Amino acid sequence: MTESTYRIQGATGEWEVVIGLEVHAQVTSNAKLFSGAATAFGAEPNTQVSLVDAAMPGMLPVPNRECIRQAVRTGMAIDAQINKWSRFDRKNYFYADLPQGYQISQLYHPIVGEGQIEIVLDEKNPDSSTKVIGVERIHVEQDAGKLMHDQHPTSSYVDLNRSGVALMEIVSKPDMRSPAEAGAYLSKLRTILRYVGSCDGNMDQGSMRADVNVSVRKPGEEFGTRTETKNVNSVRFVMAVVEHEANRQVDVLEAGGKIVQETRLYDPDRNETRSMRSKEDAHDYRYFPDPDLLPLVLDDAFLDECRASLPELPDVKRKRYEQALGLSAYNAATLTADADTARWFETLVAEAARIQGKSESDVAKASANWLLSELYGALNRLGKTLETSPVGPTDGAELLALVADGTISGTIAKQVFEIMLETGDKPGKIVEEKGLKQTSDTGAIEAAVATVLANNADKVEQYRGGKEALFGFFVGQTMKAMQGKANPQVVNELVKKALAG
Repeated sequence: MTESTYRIQGATGEWEVVIGLEVHAQVTSNAKLFSGAATAFGAEPNTQVSLVDAAMPGMLPVPNRECIRQAVRTGMAIDAQINKWSRFDRKNYFYADLPQGYQISQLYHPIVGEGQIEIVLDEKNPDSSTKVIGVERIHVEQDAGKLMHDQHPTSSYVDLNRSGVALMEIVSKPDMRSPAEAGAYLSKLRTILRYVGSCDGNMDQGSMRADVNVSVRKPGEEFGTRTETKNVNSVRFVMAVVEHEANRQVDVLEAGGKIVQETRLYDPDRNETRSMRSKEDAHDYRYFPDPDLLPLVLDDAFLDECRASLPELPDVKRKRYEQALGLSAYNAATLTADADTARWFETLVAEAARIQGKSESDVAKASANWLLSELYGALNRLGKTLETSPVGPTDGAELLALVADGTISGTIAKQVFEIMLETGDKPGKIVEEKGLKQTSDTGAIEAAVATVLANNADKVEQYRGGKEALFGFFVGQTMKAMQGKANPQVVNELVKKALAG
């Protein structure tokens, strides 16, 4: 386990940062937590609102089984305690986008108890730079609506489409000690949620956001007073909040001031936090058990179904890629950091193995190298993602097979790949139409070698005189004369033979 050395240097000495995150993750479901209204992102305002969501009199909430199932699956994915008995509470506060005047949440008896998430702090050394961050709880609650301040010059509008959408609030323990650890934790949590399928993790759309709790202390002392910065919607911004807020608190304390327990907002344009309101305590919300909802009681059959539905999770997959497929620790970590990337890679490997008639372990390294260097490089250049890639995993596997069986050289493969990106054509078709097949015709290659040596008699003398580094020059000139279509292994052998003669 890696201990953080991150410290803030103040006038009175070093300060340590203590960080906890409360992550609100929108549950993947077609309907809301207590109603049948739709949850699709981007719908016209107030078109996905049931009478329950609008808090019409006499409307009773009915729990959505799928939302409960997704929360349980998420808890299982982080090795957390699953509570067979849990209860919903009313959290009372009054705000324009909260029609009921209260939020249905879980304070005293959450559905998921303590768990943990292992983070990696150095991607190049993932096995030797880990730290375990504790998770205190996951509870299920309703989201509020959304105030819209830019629709009218003097009035604010309310969109209730989000009202009643199911959220998982995932509360970490105060185990993080640097901006990098907070960023790694949030990234890993998002990866797990996407693997499980319980949240899409799209922070730019608001379906995952973090409340960042920060305090500072002299190393080894008691925890200081914390502030909470609300609704931070990117990993980069979370790290920026930690850094700014910790430095601000150090400045206040060293000037003789006190930190006020409060809620703050982050302004990314100015890279600063500012006070929003004093921080409420639990009793300020007047929590009490929701009288309209029975306690949730989960049976063993339901829990078994949840556990059986879990996919292979990222840490297990990373170790399998290293041990069974022989990938480097760095490549394995990179490929498993995103669920879509891992799925793309596994299709690529399976197809490459099928086409070449080999085992997946035989083709995995070449597949990983091509995906992470050639394909990623091209997609970055084109401003595309794997999802919008013009080249699919089956096409990539066919290209790799053409190189593996000697049909084309690695150099020609790069040319073929560029044409695939432009046209969407299959690699076999491109090779056939463009006449790019690699030749092992020793007669043609021998003739090219003879011409190269004849045109560079002075260099031949230097080589035979001991300047062996020129060997690569002769090979390169021969490949050039053959327009890159000669088999490099045959070229090497024939050049060596000719120079020896």
